[in-house]
Amino acid sequence: MADVRGPAHRSGCPINLSVEILGDRWSLVVLRDVMFGDRHYFRELLTGSQEGIASNILADRLRRLVANGLLWRSDDASHRQKIRYSLTEAGVQLVPVMAALGSWGRRHLPASHELSVRAELLERGGPELWDRFMDELREQHLGIARPPGTPSVFAELQAAYEAAVSRGAPAAPDRS
Repeated sequence: MADVRGPAHRSGCPINLSVEILGDRWSLVVLRDVMFGDRHYFRELLTGSQEGIASNILADRLRRLVANGLLWRSDDASHRQKIRYSLTEAGVQLVPVMAALGSWGRRHLPASHELSVRAELLERGGPELWDRFMDELREQHLGIARPPGTPSVFAELQAAYEAAVSRGAPAAPDRS
């Protein structure tokens, strides 16, 4: 990634620099949908967003996230004009940040149970679960094999979400 302390940045403070890249709501929503929603294509990201992102904003955020080294894009072999977006290593390493944001939002804001269940699992699982999830994301997005026999964190998160949606009741197992 390029040196980010150029004249376009307000300071070299790591929090400021991070906020300059991640500080708007749409960048984090797009990263969330790629990371937790397994969405890789423009149309999936556009139609799958519950927040209703506009197509021009999505296109802009995808460009920014690629330019800032959090996503990378590749041509899809099945269709000439289709572009696939994947997390870079820097994007994968945002898992603890996303877990912390989800945990904070779940505790302090009127978040729905169904949409909080993954945040609760990540909070309870802590760094060990985050590391396993990052290994799984590296496999999915970067082609780096994870340790054999490692259970899928993505499947666990998805199953908990689906159970919460179908029941409308708590679905997160106690990991303490």
